[in-house]
Parts: sequence; structure tokens; C-alpha cells
Amino acid sequence: MAEAGAPQSDAAKLDTTDVDQWIGKRIIFAELYDPCNATDIRRWVQAMDYPNPLHWDEEFAKKSKYGGIVAPQSFTVAMDYGHGCHPSCVGKIPNTHLIFAGEEWWFYGTPIRPGDKLTQERTFAGYKVADTSFAGPTMFADGDTVHTNQKGEKVAKERATSIRYLVEQANKRAVYGKEKRPVKQWTRDELNEVSRLRHEWILSNREGKSPHFKDVQVGDKLPRRVIGPHSVISFANECRAHRQNIWGTWRWNAPAGVRDPATEDAGFGKDMSYDHEARKIDPRRGDGLYHGPSSGHVNPEKGEKVGMGGAYGYGSSMNAWMIDTIAYWAGTDGFVWHAKSQFRSPAFEGDVTYVDGEVTAKIEKSEFGGKPVVVVQVVMTNQDADAILKGKAEVELPA
Repeated sequence: MAEAGAPQSDAAKLDTTDVDQWIGKRIIFAELYDPCNATDIRRWVQAMDYPNPLHWDEEFAKKSKYGGIVAPQSFTVAMDYGHGCHPSCVGKIPNTHLIFAGEEWWFYGTPIRPGDKLTQERTFAGYKVADTSFAGPTMFADGDTVHTNQKGEKVAKERATSIRYLVEQANKRAVYGKEKRPVKQWTRDELNEVSRLRHEWILSNREGKSPHFKDVQVGDKLPRRVIGPHSVISFANECRAHRQNIWGTWRWNAPAGVRDPATEDAGFGKDMSYDHEARKIDPRRGDGLYHGPSSGHVNPEKGEKVGMGGAYGYGSSMNAWMIDTIAYWAGTDGFVWHAKSQFRSPAFEGDVTYVDGEVTAKIEKSEFGGKPVVVVQVVMTNQDADAILKGKAEVELPA
């Protein structure tokens, strides 16, 4: 989302004093109360516009090797508090805001099924500060989350990278100013073409057949996927698909005597902060669609105030679009072992997102248990061909 460069200038500086104390420490003690169910999984794929019947069609799923509904790998982030990025946002930096910069995932071969409950261990890994064209002095912070199920099986590890920046500096530069980037109005013919391409992608592997490793060649292209046009409604659906954003679904669980920075002032603007005391009576006060740092996603006026020019999408959704697209191509017998994505720009209201993938390498005996994997490079672009995400994944295919 921003280009890193020289150290921050003297004109404006981030005060990282409060952040330094948390480096390398376990943080963010929060958990969801309930196991997931099939409806949670269906809600997720509906919000991500991922119509793989394995994840929503009971009759189809019963005939699969899973014997019923199973979650896509991207659903792991919805089993967590904080959209995955919370452990990369700790400590107070006055007059700042946060956007998501990228994700890296390692999966361990354990699928998530209805009835599973995950617990998380979160650590603040550290940060660097650099000047960017977006907001001048900018913090790139990393946080790690390890997900374990109720059987003690490790499901996944995520490293999230967030960007924390001075709101005044972002507004001064207006990289995403609404004057530069008006909400696109689509013609009927254009929408028909988007619908045609979307339907073509759905039909590309609806049966979940997996290509064999021996048959896949370097240079093979994945079927092109399109998502959108994005709207405040689609952003709201994405928000609600994260189980933590449903009222009363989670609790703080910090051990006695442990100070948890998640409950403290992060330095965001007053109208972009949760009120954890007020939410005990009025849950909307802790609801990201109405209050808190994520409310700018669906409130164009708030989005403008923090330098985003209007309503904009979620990084966690962009990462899910990437993983889901690869998984759909890889089929029921495929598995994404590792994926890394870098977010170059948000998906804004009115945009569509095109997802393109290409096989760039084949590894007969990988580090993932010696299994055969192919490396898939992914680029996401909008209707103006601007890149909004670049990433790659190692995905197992049957021999």
C-alpha cells in the first residue's frame, strides 16, 4: 500500500515509545466463545463471493471426501479476534490510523469443520519505520498468530503486517483523495461482461477436480476471476462474516495480573475508537460497522478523514480472495501449504477486482513433508489495471 524508503524525516515523526515495550511479547488475550457451525462457513464464502459448493451445498459436500460441509482455508481468519491484524497493532502512537499491508500464512494440513473451536496465541514480532509517498513516516509492524483447535492440533500460523501512519500527513498527500479517484459508475454492458466472466470462472472447476502435478506446466495460467463491483453493502457483508463482529461472540481472557494492550488507547481519533465500557450496554459502541477503527470501511466520511478518500475494502478479504482462487483451481485434493501476499492498494467502493494466477515453479519434493507442490504467483488488479495485491503460494497437487 505504500513504498518504503528512507528513515522518517524531522518534519513529522511517529512516537513509537509505547510500542517498543511489547516487542517479542505475547499479547491480545481474546477468544471466541463458541465453536463454528456450518452457517458460519456458509456466511463466509457468501461474503467472499466464493461459490465453491464444498463449503455451502450440503448434498454436494456429503459426496466429497469430507462427508459434509468443510471450511475453506481462508476461513481460519474468521475464527479469530481482530481480522488477523490485531497482534500487529499494539501500543499508543498519537494521531494515527491503521491499514492492513499484507499476510503470510502457513497451514498444517488440518481442515476446519463445523463444531471446531480454535484458540490463538498472539505475539508482537516488531516493526520498522520508513518514509512513504502515502503518509510520510510510516510504521510497518508484524504480528504473529498461531491457531490451534480443540484437539490440540495446530491448524495455521499467520504473520500479519499492518501500516500505522499519521492521519494529518496522509490527508496532506491525498494519495487516495476522492477527487483523484471518483466512485466508478458501471454501464449495463460493462456489468454484463463482469457477470459473464464471473460465471465462466465458477464453471471452471465447480466439481473440484484436481489437476495432477505431472500434468501442470510452468507458465500455466489459472482461470481469471472477477469480484465486484464492490459496494458499502459488500463491505458490510464481509465485516459481518468475521465471527468476532457479531455481538457478544468473544471475551477478553488475559491471565490475572497480565496487562493487555488490546484494551488500551492506540492513538486513533476519538470517532475511530471503540468504547469498551459503553459496549457492555450498547453493543454498537464496540461494533466495527458503527464505531472503531474499521468503521471507515463502510462510512465514506470517516474513510475520507483517515486519508482513504471514501469507503474501502478489507485486507483480510483480499488475502482470502487470493487463497480461495488458488484452492478452487487446485480442487478437492489440492492444499495450500503456504501463502504470502502484499497489499498495494485497497479495493475501493465501485471497483472490481480481477484475480490472475500463473504457475511459476514445480517442486517434486517440497519442504512440506516432501509433497509435490507448484508455486502460483497471483496479481490482483482493478478495472484500471492498477495492481492492488501481489502474492504467491505453494500448493500441493496429487502426483
